[in-house]
Amino acid sequence: MGYQPDKNRYQTMHYRRCGRSGLKLPAISLGLWHNFGDATLIENSRQLLQRAFDLGITHFDLANNYGPPPGSAERNFGRILQEDFLPWRDELIISTKAGYTMWDGPYGDWGSRKYLISSLDQSLKRMGLDYVDIFYHHRPDPETPLQETMKALDHVVRQGKALYVGLSNYPAELARQAIEILDDLGTPCLIHQPKYSMFERAPEEGLLDVLHKQGVGCIPFSPLAGGQLTNRYLNGIPADSRAASGSKFLNPDQITDEKLEKVRKLNALAESRGQKLSQMALAWILRHDAVTSVLIGASKTAQIDDAVGMLANYDFTAGELASIEEILSSSN
Repeated sequence: MGYQPDKNRYQTMHYRRCGRSGLKLPAISLGLWHNFGDATLIENSRQLLQRAFDLGITHFDLANNYGPPPGSAERNFGRILQEDFLPWRDELIISTKAGYTMWDGPYGDWGSRKYLISSLDQSLKRMGLDYVDIFYHHRPDPETPLQETMKALDHVVRQGKALYVGLSNYPAELARQAIEILDDLGTPCLIHQPKYSMFERAPEEGLLDVLHKQGVGCIPFSPLAGGQLTNRYLNGIPADSRAASGSKFLNPDQITDEKLEKVRKLNALAESRGQKLSQMALAWILRHDAVTSVLIGASKTAQIDDAVGMLANYDFTAGELASIEEILSSSN
């Protein structure tokens, strides 16, 4: 019989229109940045994907370099897709990206037409797909003309290898220029993926306004600031945490006493809303009109359950938003 998705999977998830496009995305999307590479048991990865889809998460976000090692997340996802999800391919939004180092030599990185098109071909092979739903340029390339990079994105859509294209990690002004070039080429930019959380607010300095004005969706990553915006660090740094292990994603030096004080105050506010801090942090991102969906990572199915549980309460009063601002701007 194999995997059969939950019949009620579309009952509780909220789907939000992506910019001015015809596409809707789930309010919560699952990122495969961690926990889908060769270091993770494939059965654990399978459970995460099945649980996500059972809860109405239709969007799975990958990149060529996700793993470790690079390429392994796509390969493992492709295997699970073939074994479990193939009958439901048309219910899924699958995205991938190219822009960081992927292979040796001058053509395995950045933003040239050569790299982007080769990389997407490799990604499609690893995943066993004819096309991805969204293909992103993963970061700006200061040395390649923006026109070349955007023409490569336009080209893969015309080839039928991607249905939509997006940008990631582009600052506001560069994003505006790229969006205008894509519009002129006739392949509008669907979505932008920035790093955004209560502790990382750079997108508020112009980017969200650009996206809103241009009708481009937004899907923030790292919404929990590498785990800082959860209850993991309320009493200091646990021995089994990312921060304790000196992970490249979260350095113990980032968890200052001042930061911990803010986390405790935010946690108290979340509790007064009947939520976990992680749930409030996700809801806070979704409050912005420009934001379509928020990307979560997960190592356990309970984390996916928590994230989706946030949808029961993701509105804020003006007083709550003011309290959050006060906490975030305070210096102890």
